[in-house]
Amino acid sequence: MSDFRIPVIGDPFPSLTVKTTLGTIKLPDAYQGKWFILFSHPGDFTPVCTTEFVSFETMRPQFAALNCELIGLSVDQVFSHLKWIEWIRKHLNVNITFPVIADALGHTARRLGMMHPEHGTATVRSVFIIDDRGVIRLILQYPAEVGRNISEILRAVQALQTATSQKAATPANWPCNELIGSHLIVPPADSVQEIAKRNEQCAKQEISCYDWWFCFKNHTS
Repeated sequence: MSDFRIPVIGDPFPSLTVKTTLGTIKLPDAYQGKWFILFSHPGDFTPVCTTEFVSFETMRPQFAALNCELIGLSVDQVFSHLKWIEWIRKHLNVNITFPVIADALGHTARRLGMMHPEHGTATVRSVFIIDDRGVIRLILQYPAEVGRNISEILRAVQALQTATSQKAATPANWPCNELIGSHLIVPPADSVQEIAKRNEQCAKQEISCYDWWFCFKNHTS
């Protein structure tokens, strides 16, 4: 077995050449300058996975509006992927337009930690969100019996992009937080000088604060 470390949040996405339903793709190069979501599913022709694919495709324009592409993966042959996509189009009237990786030998899944070493060869429901610099920004994993909330994945992309561009953090349930709504959390002060700066900004109403360590500001475009 090759010597590698499963990537974690903050790592560059590893360079991989993969076979997909839309031909061979090199990751992350194929999405240079774009965000992309790589998600694995346990297997083709399974009910939960089918609902997820339909949901991802239905919401694909909303991801595209965020400069974010989608790519699926499972340990199946490309012929299986193609037949399943054909079935979805014929019976559910949904045309899956994003590529699906055919990882028949599981090399990509193992490289990314998408397989449980004691639970056979099926991939868990992993989600990798990679930014426009090719850096892994978020990793989620769901068991086979729980379908993903695609709206939450979309929200996570929005939150990551906003936090990056605004140099701030997003609160729980953003943009509908119970305390501060759609406001963004200012990085906590880490020195006496920063505490004084936060208090000054608050006095000028540039930011709002519960205390010097909990300050927030408007979300600007």
